[in-house]
Amino acid sequence: MKRLLSLLALLLLVVLAPGRAQAASGPITTSTDDTIMVKLPNQATMTLYVKNKEQLREFRAYKLDSLMRMLDMYINQAVEAGASSKTDQVTLEFKPSKDHPGTQAELVRITVRNDEPGNAKSKPKAEKVDVILGKAFGVTVVETGENEDGNHISVHVGSTPAEDSVRQVQKRARELERANRRVHQDFGIDLGVNTLVNRPTPGASIADQDYELKPLSSRYISLNWRYDLRLGSKSSPLHLITGPEVAFNNYMLDNNQFFRNDRTRQPSATFISRDTARSLEKSKLAVTSLNLPLMMELRFKNDEGKTNFRIGAGGFVGYRLSSHTKLKYEQEGRSHKDKDRDNMNLEDFQYGLQGMIGVRGLDLFVKYHLTDAFKANRGPEAQTVSFGISLLN
Repeated sequence: MKRLLSLLALLLLVVLAPGRAQAASGPITTSTDDTIMVKLPNQATMTLYVKNKEQLREFRAYKLDSLMRMLDMYINQAVEAGASSKTDQVTLEFKPSKDHPGTQAELVRITVRNDEPGNAKSKPKAEKVDVILGKAFGVTVVETGENEDGNHISVHVGSTPAEDSVRQVQKRARELERANRRVHQDFGIDLGVNTLVNRPTPGASIADQDYELKPLSSRYISLNWRYDLRLGSKSSPLHLITGPEVAFNNYMLDNNQFFRNDRTRQPSATFISRDTARSLEKSKLAVTSLNLPLMMELRFKNDEGKTNFRIGAGGFVGYRLSSHTKLKYEQEGRSHKDKDRDNMNLEDFQYGLQGMIGVRGLDLFVKYHLTDAFKANRGPEAQTVSFGISLLN
């Protein structure tokens, strides 16, 4: 344990006084921006991992003498607890701000991991000591034992253990690769509600019938396969969004009203009637469409390179795939569900405008149909507006 602490002290000297440490221990080689390899005269090797240069500078705020005395006491206590424990891992937490006023470390968390549990009389075969200092960063000291080159000490400075650093680098590499691609493919889901707008004053004709929709029950869902094309250089905030989407529009009527297709008329017409004989639990018109949006989107990134605000606008075209009405009611003590699959005199082709705005992980959308929902003089005159939130985009 003393050898481990001595090596840790030497490593801290490398951080605090790199010129003097080089003269004593040999050359320092840097493999990447966040890795420093130190090879000692006795062939022992130490590795220092840091996130960035600022983190190295933060390390200097820790006074070497007081830090080593504090760690010596805390690590010895943790090792003794680990040696006598029946489990393969022991974690102790200390608060240096109370024990050593003026120290930079707000919290010290020490974890001792043993390959095989020990007891008070026998020491574990292998030992790993993880030391986490304060909120700014952690120090992980791992003694891996003897090998052909001598002892190997690995020290990690960061909020994650050293064994996780490779996964973090791989994850970051995938993010950079994705960011550098000009075209992305994504799957998203839009969840929202529908309403019908621009309705004329209620009257006697088909086009100006009076009716009410249930707001929260008139749901909108779309499944989106989107192609994201970046326009311009890698740093360009301008993107073109397109791709097929399958949309499900539900219009739920209130006040015991229902959609009725009068096929006896020439041509047929869709009326909204009130049922006086039954109490309707559910009365809706469901429409499934295939849409193709085309939208320009601006994305603004923060200092860390992550998009924290986006805004977009564009249009869409669509075609009705299917439609049906559904009534649910009770009659003579039995529940009934009547479904009528028909075009209901709906417009087959649709087009309109759409927009979105996003802040961090929250995206809101709105779609406005410029075409009427029903054919002229063959159903209620109204246009559809859908709005809600986007998921998984």
